[in-house]
Amino acid sequence: MAAKPVSVLITGANRGLGLEMVRQMLAGPFPLGKLFACCRDPDGPRAEALRTLAKKHPNIISIICLDAADLCSIKQCAKQVGSLVGTGGLNLLINNAGFLAKGILQETNAEDMQKSFNTNVMGPMNMIKEFLPHLRTAAKASTMQGMSSCKSAVVTISSQMGSMESVKWSYSFFPAVSYRISKAGVNILTLCAAEELKKDEILFSLLHPGWVRTDMGGEEGDIDAPESVQGMLGVMASLTEKQNGAFLNYKGETIPW
Repeated sequence: MAAKPVSVLITGANRGLGLEMVRQMLAGPFPLGKLFACCRDPDGPRAEALRTLAKKHPNIISIICLDAADLCSIKQCAKQVGSLVGTGGLNLLINNAGFLAKGILQETNAEDMQKSFNTNVMGPMNMIKEFLPHLRTAAKASTMQGMSSCKSAVVTISSQMGSMESVKWSYSFFPAVSYRISKAGVNILTLCAAEELKKDEILFSLLHPGWVRTDMGGEEGDIDAPESVQGMLGVMASLTEKQNGAFLNYKGETIPW
């Protein structure tokens, strides 16, 4: 692991997995320099816990307003982050913000599908495109060989529900048609990005956090947020060019497409 401090951006950082990532990143495993914690309403009640963390670590955490489904908001965020990272660039972008609608096919409407697609597919796509200059800057500024999350990487929090092989055994208890389709979409988006940008030495990977007990995952999940995030951060820290374009779970195991 590189000793040089890294800069990290997390979307959807005010609650659930995103907030837990902020908490655990402060303790490792990355040598953290700057952490950009992004959410839609930094001053609202749902960001209170994040604001508390930021007050304790003002030199590390910067809370930035970001709606991951709004291109104008993404552009503004990228401009703001660019002014703060300077010539060091952004080392790690974590696309964590997501939207879940649980309906079966016959109940899924255009609004559910559109919102799922805007947040879960267009959001990560626009984040990659707008932050690409800062990711490229980080890759060029690094003295590390190969690919690494400490050099330049985009990790998108996907879901096993986006795996086509999972449908037969999981659909009966968790249909979520629009969610599944959008996660399958962001999976192929990530594969395309990995292929297109490998020459820039920017690593791309997808992580399934497990079925986690959060507002999105519900109370019946298998694991809690601290366990999921601890596993995911460990996986992120171990990523190399061998995992470029990989679809892994929080234990580092490969998930079938």
